[in-house]
Amino acid sequence: MGSCCGKSRQTEINKSNGKATHTGTIHTRIGSEVTNRSFGFDSPAKDSYTPTPAAPVPPQDIKIYVALYDYTQRTHKDLGFRKGEVFEVLDRTDAAWWLARSTISRREGYIPSNYVAEQKTLEAEEWYFSTISRKDADKRLMNTSLPVGTFLIRKSQTHTGNYSLSVRDIDEINGGEHVKHYRIHWVRENNSYCITESCQFRTVPELIDHYRHVADGLNVPLGKPCPKVNPNTIGLGKDAWEIDRNSLKFQHRLGTGQFGEVWKGLWNGITPVAIKTMKSDTLAPSYFLAEANIMKKMKHKHLVQLFAICSDREPIYIVTELMTRGSLLELLRSAEGQRFPFEQLVDISAQIASGMQYLENQHYVHRDLAARNVLVNDNFVCKVADFGLARVIDEFYQHRPNPNKQLKFPLKWTAPEAAFYGRFTIKSDVWSYGILLAEIFSYGAPPYGNKSGNQVLSEIEKGGRMQKMPGWPDHIYQVMLDCWKKDPRQRPTFEYLHSLMDDYAVATEQSYREPNR
Repeated sequence: MGSCCGKSRQTEINKSNGKATHTGTIHTRIGSEVTNRSFGFDSPAKDSYTPTPAAPVPPQDIKIYVALYDYTQRTHKDLGFRKGEVFEVLDRTDAAWWLARSTISRREGYIPSNYVAEQKTLEAEEWYFSTISRKDADKRLMNTSLPVGTFLIRKSQTHTGNYSLSVRDIDEINGGEHVKHYRIHWVRENNSYCITESCQFRTVPELIDHYRHVADGLNVPLGKPCPKVNPNTIGLGKDAWEIDRNSLKFQHRLGTGQFGEVWKGLWNGITPVAIKTMKSDTLAPSYFLAEANIMKKMKHKHLVQLFAICSDREPIYIVTELMTRGSLLELLRSAEGQRFPFEQLVDISAQIASGMQYLENQHYVHRDLAARNVLVNDNFVCKVADFGLARVIDEFYQHRPNPNKQLKFPLKWTAPEAAFYGRFTIKSDVWSYGILLAEIFSYGAPPYGNKSGNQVLSEIEKGGRMQKMPGWPDHIYQVMLDCWKKDPRQRPTFEYLHSLMDDYAVATEQSYREPNR
């Protein structure tokens, strides 16, 4: 199976020899998604490409994995490797770092589990992007450096068991280039995959191989796979949580805050990191450890990852991933940020809501959500930082006997029930998200202008709310007002806010590009 002939010929499936068939199915295009007016498409009873969950592996059950990315050795415990290198995985007891043996060097050591995939599975294919959304596929493929024909495969968001092919293509109607999406169906009766029923394949890789040689109904043949960015490892290395402070090299200061400084640095002379130094007498190391152990378990693409700590003595060091573009607030106020189109502002809002939705699901409260605490990397991915830190510092100060050591509340971002009564919940974070939206859509302007925090609290207590600024769409301002409802129970959830903002750009993109509509 895998060869295709003229589209007008009528043949039938030969199940005995597995040849491709042509049924003459009429296919239609809905928007940029190709589908079929036929029957027989369904979800497979079992997705044969579902990755095996991490678990201890008995010695007799050694699995073969292939590297998806290059990795540079960091410690004496781990192995460095190149993309494509093959490993025998000996132990998967630790979900983050697996004990493996290279089939090339025969050396044993630990490898990051999210850098490899089981051999001969979809996860091992360089063009497979698993569960990314259609919008994320658009963003990746519209990178200006990529040629027409660049593609990726992802799981269908709307049809369980099916896949989607996303291709950078020529926009024949509007000119330029755009991304076109095709659904890859699973045909239950024939146990095959296809874009059109007239051309079916036993596996997705066979389908991709065919369309890399000929367009055969697509606008262009498939070119190179969309490049992938190396992910963060889960921690700096095997058992590298409490690290030696002498392993950190401070390069230059990135900023200062109420509780310390943030530096760009290197760990073990190799790995770029951000180092937050906590001021002496800010909080006791023992008090912070319990909270840090919770924070390190929080893993989400829109949360800044906590890598390690140095808590043997003061000052405490908090080591995180390095976000090269700095804070969202600084970016919005820069010349580059001032040119962000409306759709990009919506996308930033959706990314932040996604990270906060994860914290919401984990029953975790941030307490200091603001543009200054959102960091941005080179690919304009936004991540919420310092989650949990505000709470642990706040509670520590509340228990200190020295009344002069008081936490300075960011009053303009703080919900009234939190400011007046100390009632911090995920719904008080929702209030702060509304203020954050005001920062985003005003390109970093201070909320409430020049009013003091106490003046703002006084107005809020009387029922006042931030006024709508010129240029804010009514729909966006209404989202802010919903976040600022007096009764916390009436405020939206982050799950709702993420869904709303994630779909908002798609739903309103055309009307905001054409102001006269």
